[in-house]
Amino acid sequence: MDKTISVPHLFQPLTIRSVTLRNRIGVSPMCQYSATDGFANDWHYVHYGSRAVGGAGLVLVEATAVAPEGRITPGCLGLWSDQHIEPLARIATFVKKHGTVAGIQIAHAGRKAAAALPWNGGKHLSEAEGGWPTMAPSAIPFGGDLPKVPRVMTEADIERVQNDFVATAKRALAAGFNWLELHAAHGYLFNEFLSPLTNQRTDKYGGSFENRTRLLLDTTRAVREAWPDELPLTVRLSAIDWKDGGWQIEDSLALAKRLKAAGVDLIDTSSGGLVPDAKIKVEPGYQVAFAERIRRDANIATAAVGFITEAKQADDIVREGRADVVLLAREFLRDAYWPAHAAKILGQKITPPNQYLRAW
Repeated sequence: MDKTISVPHLFQPLTIRSVTLRNRIGVSPMCQYSATDGFANDWHYVHYGSRAVGGAGLVLVEATAVAPEGRITPGCLGLWSDQHIEPLARIATFVKKHGTVAGIQIAHAGRKAAAALPWNGGKHLSEAEGGWPTMAPSAIPFGGDLPKVPRVMTEADIERVQNDFVATAKRALAAGFNWLELHAAHGYLFNEFLSPLTNQRTDKYGGSFENRTRLLLDTTRAVREAWPDELPLTVRLSAIDWKDGGWQIEDSLALAKRLKAAGVDLIDTSSGGLVPDAKIKVEPGYQVAFAERIRRDANIATAAVGFITEAKQADDIVREGRADVVLLAREFLRDAYWPAHAAKILGQKITPPNQYLRAW
């Protein structure tokens, strides 16, 4: 009997460009809100290193700001200067040493920037509290605990942000990451440009679908030029806004096709986050259908994320061709060794570090 038939697809390798994931399990980028002035520290080193030791095929370092004003909170990671490279390189080196692909998500928070740490309330910070002015495609506040009215970005601002993404991508490469993701979801800057709910511009960056997608597509092309051809480039999208009049799955399909033509290899498929009053029915695997449809109709690899917690659930997603990679978020916060436990449930073996051989 061909033994490969019995291997769950979740534990089969996946090669994209020159990079091979040892399995289809990834650590979704999750903000730790534990940096100072953008610098990674021991918390990040232990957090990401643990998940690599635990058997993940991919570790995606949390949303890392391309500029100081692009941070969600003062505790967010940054890579806007060369000084940020070394502590991130330490993480990338350790992650790769343990057989895991080291990835990083780079981002700009737009109007959702300058917020307090979640455990301190998450509200917009005043200048006296260490906050800073925000900017966005249009002067529309998020609302609720984030009431700041953002400054409308000029074309010079837009050009600077695009350049910031390119410069940050180059630093990510210098830090040793071999998987790069652009964050265009969850109501942050790129997402704000994409949705008609938050983009009311009348210039070449607003109005039509072509104009609203221009910043993301232009930036993607510029980053692809700076990022080595042999390394994967991915984009996280909010597949829908979960609100009437907003971004819909058909928009994501059209954008995914254009992103693929621009050199993107995989769409990390999430949803929501743009407006505070979105009506989202959160249930196990509630976003998987979006990943499945983009994979099928846009003919591009996808990652599924969102309330994926069980081994068989994750295995079925890949086995049934609904996504190519499964990214776990909160479940990895609860269990750094989820892949090892999933392998046992699914009757598979993964190789532990030598230090743990006696226990696995």
